[in-house]
Amino acid sequence: MGGMHGFGPVVVEKDEPVFHNRWEGSVRAIMRRTVGRIYHLDEFRNVVERMPPAEYLRASYYERWLHALETLMVERGVITLEELRSGRANGPATGANIQHELAPALDARFKPGDKVVTRNLHPAGHTRLPRYARGKRGVVRTVNGPFLLPDRNAHRGGKVWEACYAVEFTASELWGDRASAVDRVCVDLWQSYLRSEEDEA
Repeated sequence: MGGMHGFGPVVVEKDEPVFHNRWEGSVRAIMRRTVGRIYHLDEFRNVVERMPPAEYLRASYYERWLHALETLMVERGVITLEELRSGRANGPATGANIQHELAPALDARFKPGDKVVTRNLHPAGHTRLPRYARGKRGVVRTVNGPFLLPDRNAHRGGKVWEACYAVEFTASELWGDRASAVDRVCVDLWQSYLRSEEDEA
C-alpha cells in the first residue's frame, strides 16, 4: 500500500497456494505473453494504481491484474470493448507492438557507499519512489542499469534512461524510533529520485 497506515497487519496464509483459482493462472499466463510486447510493466502498474480506491481495496491480487490487462488491451487497440464484453473476437487481433531499443551507456552519478537523500516528490502519476522512503537518508549499495525511468515510461512520455541504485535505509530512518534498531531495508531507486547528502546540506 505504499507505506500507508491503517490497513492492519499483513495476514500470512499458511501453505498459501500460488493460485487460489484456476482463472488466476490464466491471468498470469496472459500477462507473461503480453508484457513487453503490447505494454510496459510500468504501464501495467500504472493502470492498477488508476483503479478507483474502493474497487482496488475490494479486488484480489489477480483481479487487479485482470483489470489492468483488460484496460490495456482495449487502450492499445488489441481488442475492442465489444469483444471484451462478449468474449468473442470480431476479427484478428491488432494493436502496435512495443519497439525496443538498446540502452545507452550507464551514466551513474553515485557509487556504492555514497550517502544520499531521497527527494520528497508527489507526482500525479506512477512512480517507483515509495511514500515511506521520501525525504529519507540512505546509503548506495549497488549501481544498476541504466533502466527506463518508470515515471515517464508508464505514461509513454519519452524514453528517459537512468541509473538505478539499491539504496539501504535503517528501519528507524523510514519508520521512526519504534522500528527495530537492527533492521535495514534496500529499495531500488532511480537517479532522479536522489540527491547527495552534500547537496542536502
